[in-house]
Amino acid sequence: MAQIIDLKGKAALVTGAASGLGRATALRLAEAGASLTLVDVNAAALEETAALAAPFGVEVLVHAANLADADACAGAVESAVARFGRLDALCNIAGVIKMASSETMPRSDFGLTMAVNLFAPWHLSQAALPHLLAAEGAIVNCASSAAFIGEAYAAAYCASKAGLVNMTRAMAMEYVRKPIRINAVAPGGMMTNIANGMSFPENAEMDLVARFSGLRGLVEVVDVAEVIAMLASPAGRSYHGACIQIDAGITAG
Repeated sequence: MAQIIDLKGKAALVTGAASGLGRATALRLAEAGASLTLVDVNAAALEETAALAAPFGVEVLVHAANLADADACAGAVESAVARFGRLDALCNIAGVIKMASSETMPRSDFGLTMAVNLFAPWHLSQAALPHLLAAEGAIVNCASSAAFIGEAYAAAYCASKAGLVNMTRAMAMEYVRKPIRINAVAPGGMMTNIANGMSFPENAEMDLVARFSGLRGLVEVVDVAEVIAMLASPAGRSYHGACIQIDAGITAG
């Protein structure tokens, strides 16, 4: 029998919570009863997420931060623990994708992609670990189907997400004897602000892009949020070092 996702009395931190999968995850965790720390660079949209969570009757802390800054990552965790006195789940959802030819991609775009997609989850996890160990909690990282297949014009994104998957596994092994669960999800393409903002380089070969577009269409954001909430909760007790692919078959073959 499937376990009910119950997070009453627990506190979760969600990055990328201003929109898309981050917002959907925050609302699913709120529905399950978790107090929330919502983190994103977009302060106004964070307030919108907080308003959407209000009907669930949970406490919500809005914390605007630029996660490309390591100190800001540590500050977000400190704020969460100061407000709620504990941290039970860290959901690293924030992400950046910059489509570009590998010959012409600006160094700044490559650096930003790595900073948000890979370095921020590391800095957040490092700051959160003592609190998560005390709470016997969980880290859930959001990777991508791009971690498992090469995608034209997305070398930086693929590299960051592949790194995140193996970082998840390495940390899981390091803490395999400790009371913490560390996992990841790897969604396929979803209808989010990131997807809406994607643009391809001039003269891109779109038949190459079609190779990673999938035959079953986009993945539903709420379906991914449901799996993240499960992994963040006691219902995910048997998962550790896993990366659950939710991509409608993109990486199947």
